[in-house]
Amino acid sequence: MPESTDFVALQDPDVIEGLDYWRTLPIKQQPTWPDASAAEAASAEIATLPPLVFAGEVDKLRERLAAAAQGKAFLLQGGDCAETFAGATADSIRDRVKTILQMAVVLTYGASMPVIKMGRMAGQFAKPRSSDFETRGDVTLPAYRGDIVNGYDFTPESRTADPRRLVQGYHTAASTLNLVRAFTQGGFADLRQVHSWNKGFASNPANARYEHLAKEIDRAIRFMDACGADFEALKHVEFYASHEGLLMDYERPMTRIDSRSGLAYDTSGHFIWIGERTRDLDGAHVDFLSRVRNPIGVKLGPTTSVDDMKALVDKLDPNREPGRLTFITRMGAGKIRDELPKLLEAIKGMDANPLWVTDPMHGNGLTTPTGYKTRRFDDVVDEVLGFFEAHRQVGTYPGGMHVELTGDDVTECLGGSEHIDEATLATRYESLCDPRLNHMQSLELAFLVAEELGAHPHVRA
Repeated sequence: MPESTDFVALQDPDVIEGLDYWRTLPIKQQPTWPDASAAEAASAEIATLPPLVFAGEVDKLRERLAAAAQGKAFLLQGGDCAETFAGATADSIRDRVKTILQMAVVLTYGASMPVIKMGRMAGQFAKPRSSDFETRGDVTLPAYRGDIVNGYDFTPESRTADPRRLVQGYHTAASTLNLVRAFTQGGFADLRQVHSWNKGFASNPANARYEHLAKEIDRAIRFMDACGADFEALKHVEFYASHEGLLMDYERPMTRIDSRSGLAYDTSGHFIWIGERTRDLDGAHVDFLSRVRNPIGVKLGPTTSVDDMKALVDKLDPNREPGRLTFITRMGAGKIRDELPKLLEAIKGMDANPLWVTDPMHGNGLTTPTGYKTRRFDDVVDEVLGFFEAHRQVGTYPGGMHVELTGDDVTECLGGSEHIDEATLATRYESLCDPRLNHMQSLELAFLVAEELGAHPHVRA
């Protein structure tokens, strides 16, 4: 594996100066550390720790995403809205990986192309907030910004930003990645085993409509077996880690210089994205991530203008490098069919070829009368279908899906084959931020998308 070190950077001051230019720019969504020197010390400690991912892995992912942008692969990106330190257990990590693998098998068959498997995992500890403070009754405290910053409990002690959490975030990410690699390389991801899990899902009477597709996949696997397919090779999968590049006191010290090339890689994850709240062209986040070699994602909401999109392409992908830039659209089910085609038509007139991915979660939030933040499963499905329709209309490739999900049987999103209603939400609502699809809803979404891909083969290469 290629070595990653800051040694080369020490020989090239311009590299360091460029990586730190963001410090001169406006920046949003950063915590207020009570002790700035303690935050600097935590970042300095992180800078001495080993990289979490390696340059060669990042380069391979860029190649995979380039194929998806050309309609030759499909990206499945999923995981928690916000990871917690307490939730980084072996069972929880296993079940999230299992859910993504199950979805990927179904999508691979439906799309008849490789599916890139990527978790919102091993770094999704920081969350942007609409307000710096939260008020309950007559008490106002700092908002919860994710476990890497402060605690969720509504007490002054818990809500005070603690720089030691930065270091704990690194170690939690490291242990998560270690387990993910063990699961995906040690036989847990065997195609035959993963498919057997899906057969159990499809045999449920509530999911009878998917039983035919499950049987088709079963026949395909048995055919491969009869032909002497190398199932030993199918016991292992590539699995990539991603998160929002939000907290600069973590991302900057995790950025290292590859000794092979002298180029900067953010080694906190393979794929880093910029959120809707932090994608200002003159802001710190866009500038910093424009200077690293990782594939970069950008969230685009319904108010995104064509000029904004073009400027983001020029800033983040000036060399028009295949696999470098991914646009993750989060329009809302009611707006995607009107807003997305404008951007797709405009990109056809540029010399750029970003990967287009749908995030059907963030544009479809609602709050119930009882105060639960939730989403309707039908709205999530409708936005995914609208995403495919927009690409068919314009003649571009729908390249992937970005979903907040868990492998647990939580009750956070309304609907699905389990018919979760408002009364049911209270029975197992566990998310500290946004609602996630549970295990069954995630698989149902995968089968629905596989049906869509199979019904419209012209969206494929």
